[in-house]
Amino acid sequence: MASVFSSSFLCPLKTTKLRIKLQTLQSSQKPFLINSLQLRELDPKIPQPVQTFWKWLCDEGVVSIKTPVKPGIVAEGLGLVANRDISKGETVLGVPKRFWINTDTVAESEIGNVCAGLEPWISLALFLLREKWKDDSKWKYYMAVLPESTDSTIYWSEEELSEIQGTQLLSTTLSVKEYVQSEFQKVEEQVILGNKQIFPFPITLDDFFWAFGILRSRAFSRGGIQNLMLVPFADLANHSVKVTTEDHIHEIGGPAGLFSWDLLFSFQSPLKLKAGDQFLIQYGLNKSNADMAIGYGFIEPNSARDAFTLTLEISKTDDFNGDKLDIAESNGLGETADFDIKLGQSLPPSLFPYLRLVALGGTDNFLIESISGNAVWNLLELPVSRANEELICKVVRDSCRSALSGYHTTIEEDEKLMKEGNLSSRLQIAVGVRAGEKKVLQQLDDIFRERELELDELEYYQERRLKDLDLVGEPK
Repeated sequence: MASVFSSSFLCPLKTTKLRIKLQTLQSSQKPFLINSLQLRELDPKIPQPVQTFWKWLCDEGVVSIKTPVKPGIVAEGLGLVANRDISKGETVLGVPKRFWINTDTVAESEIGNVCAGLEPWISLALFLLREKWKDDSKWKYYMAVLPESTDSTIYWSEEELSEIQGTQLLSTTLSVKEYVQSEFQKVEEQVILGNKQIFPFPITLDDFFWAFGILRSRAFSRGGIQNLMLVPFADLANHSVKVTTEDHIHEIGGPAGLFSWDLLFSFQSPLKLKAGDQFLIQYGLNKSNADMAIGYGFIEPNSARDAFTLTLEISKTDDFNGDKLDIAESNGLGETADFDIKLGQSLPPSLFPYLRLVALGGTDNFLIESISGNAVWNLLELPVSRANEELICKVVRDSCRSALSGYHTTIEEDEKLMKEGNLSSRLQIAVGVRAGEKKVLQQLDDIFRERELELDELEYYQERRLKDLDLVGEPK
């Protein structure tokens, strides 16, 4: 299973020294006054908690008169909208480090001591729940704008989950839910129940799932799960298929108020925008629609996001298990290996060598016995023998047919539903993901069916070896 949290990519940039002449500073105070910021009132249709949150950001100096985006009503519900034309690559916001919610924030809080040693996401989840409960929390205006749930599959009912029967999305969702429940039981016993003075309010499994979902859908990370952080204001930015790069998020040094300088979480616009356009970012180019569904509660109508993960394993009962494992590990793989198959894209380069390695047996085992590991892998990049190639085709095709039999609808039925429209947001996700998975499985089956038809035409190891030794005569 993929990591519970996915990464956003932050690239630290060189900072520059602050050089402001006193005369300039004194003459430029007025534009930063709160009265000036109030000239930029939000759309009255925006909910009051968001209005209050925006004024808090203004009061705290997170946004200024120069900030070119603000909250607005968009197709997704709430997003960031351009106040004026914005050039591609222009910085649109910078949130000072003191407004990041990360493990340092937790460590410095009242629950820091009891959270020491916990997984980062768990300590952040407990911090969110405590700050949500506290009436005098520094973060109360931010807590007020966080959604109670999303369309992530972790929140779906049993009936809704039945619509993704047979999918990898369902098995992943159930695994994640089981994991969160298990972690909650442990943290409840080890931390919550024994520290009633710090957690004087009830924390239920549903509460814990809420915090997990908030982190899963809104947290940024610097190099993985150990560096998760929530960034108020920045996390209002929505995703768009139009954004095809991930290099628009940075950490830079910059002004964090009238007299202060701090590390800023900064967004640069990946697109050229007109006033009134929504500011959009990319949540992850390599995420599948299943990843998007479980993480954010939406999918893209983009076949490039359709994927299916093929898991292969070197049998523990294989007489050459140890040798095969050594060969796999020397090429970055292990006893089990996952291969993401994407619709309309080439198969992963290491799929065929690993398949041939797993299926290697009988008289073909001499390759393992007489040739070094790295040399064996190089040989596996081409067909080894007809029996080996035929076996891998059979194994993959049988797996595809077995997986396809687990769905309760056909591709044609799903496409008809999507064409007719009028689907709820969650049913749209279900139909889109299950149709995408089936198309990938069908594509994979077709590839190996065509491979089966070519078995007699392929050149195998022994033939190549004879040619190398110049033992094959020229055809007459």
